[in-house]
Amino acid sequence: MVFKRMLRAFGVGGPTVDTVLSNASTRPGLTLAGQVDITGGDHEVEIDQITVALVTRVEMETDDEEYDGTVEFHRVPVCGELRLAAGQQLSLPFEIDVPWETPVTDMYGQRLPGMTMGLRTKIWVRGAIDPGDLDDVHVYPLPVQERILEAFAALGLPFTGADLEHGQLAGLPQTMPFYQEIEYASAPQYPGVSQVELTFVADPYGVTVVLEFDKKSGLFTPGHDAYGHYRIEHAAAENIDWISLVDSWLRQSLEQRHALLGGHGGYGGHHGGGYGEHEDRGSGMGGVLAGAAGGAVAGFAAGMVAEEIFDVIGGDDEEDEPEEEESEE
Repeated sequence: MVFKRMLRAFGVGGPTVDTVLSNASTRPGLTLAGQVDITGGDHEVEIDQITVALVTRVEMETDDEEYDGTVEFHRVPVCGELRLAAGQQLSLPFEIDVPWETPVTDMYGQRLPGMTMGLRTKIWVRGAIDPGDLDDVHVYPLPVQERILEAFAALGLPFTGADLEHGQLAGLPQTMPFYQEIEYASAPQYPGVSQVELTFVADPYGVTVVLEFDKKSGLFTPGHDAYGHYRIEHAAAENIDWISLVDSWLRQSLEQRHALLGGHGGYGGHHGGGYGEHEDRGSGMGGVLAGAAGGAVAGFAAGMVAEEIFDVIGGDDEEDEPEEEESEE
């Protein structure tokens, strides 16, 4: 009897869980829906609660070292207390909102190297180890984000990778404990820098775009602001010459950088007032959360392979694109 209790404490003979997502592809501001299927083991158990949560891998930094850590950034309950009899089967539906600041992990059916995202299911079984589940999730860009990524590729900036940095961006309201950096090598028309990093901070009304150059300059250290900081409303996605606009952002930001470092301008192109902030207001969300167009972006190198999420979930089958969804203003 004592041995059986020990086995149960380690989950032996306990319930099994399988989380099934209706569609594993989504976008910031949309939802993920599915069901948690539970099958009882060889004995009755008491479950305190069942939750689902979005988790990702984030780069952490201390005084001595840098390392990757798994961060849970949004959790919702599926159910509260219940008794699960031996062999009993339950199917519990759920829906979880995807926060607006959720990082982009996929574009045109390809995983961005360096990005992982999953939905973790936890069953809080009283007196036993949690028999949870982890499912791969694909977060596609919002239309504004997609147009900007396409413009970077069209301007000839080679995509080199993406990661999540623990911390907050100076001067920007954020709800997440991390931010995404999408990294590019520079292009000949933007002299004086070797690397450009692109960060999105989205909310229900639009996207703030942050540009950083040559990370060694320490732009996000306390007391410093970014060299490029721009705001675009969601409804503007289809109404802008994105290649020209992104080119003007890069040139303007580089001029600002040059001035701050004591040099002179001379890039030409668009010159905005103030600290390089451009705002384009639209008439509301409307139907801008539509499916992405097919095709490939030249800036995302050919041959990319979807990474195994947390070394737990294997290669992905072909995923559905996020379904078109109207968003209320």
